[in-house]
Amino acid sequence: MVIASEKKHRLSVYLEPELKCRLTDLADRRGQSASLIAEAAIASFLSPDADERKEAAIVKRLDRIDRNLLRLERDLEIAVETLALFVRFWLNTTAPMPETTQATARAKGGERYDKFLEALGRRLSNGPRLSQEVSEDRC
Repeated sequence: MVIASEKKHRLSVYLEPELKCRLTDLADRRGQSASLIAEAAIASFLSPDADERKEAAIVKRLDRIDRNLLRLERDLEIAVETLALFVRFWLNTTAPMPETTQATARAKGGERYDKFLEALGRRLSNGPRLSQEVSEDRC
C-alpha cells in the first residue's frame, strides 16, 4: 500500500497489443486509469495470498462445473427413461401389421422418417426448442 506522502515511481512495460487493448477497455469500462488497474494487478500478483485466491477461484469454477454436470446427468437420465417408457407403451399398445401391408408401411415409414429428420434439423438450427414451446404454452 502506498502511503500518501510517498511519491510513486514510474515503470515502463511492454505489452502485447491484444493485452494492451484489454487493459484499455477495462479501464474505460470502470472509469479508471490503466495505470491504476495495472498497479492493482501487479499488487495482486505479488501478494502472498495470490495463489490461495487463484486456487479458491478455480475451486469455485470447478464446483459450478460439477453442479452443471450433475444436472446434465440427471436430465439425460430423465430423457432416457422417458424415451424407454414411451417405446414400451407404444410397443404394448400398437397392434402388429399384417404381412401384406408391411412393405408399404416400411416405405411410408421411411418417407416420414426423412421428413422427421428434416424437421429436426430445422428445429435444431433455427429453434424454437420443445422446452421453449412448453414453457410458452404454460404462460
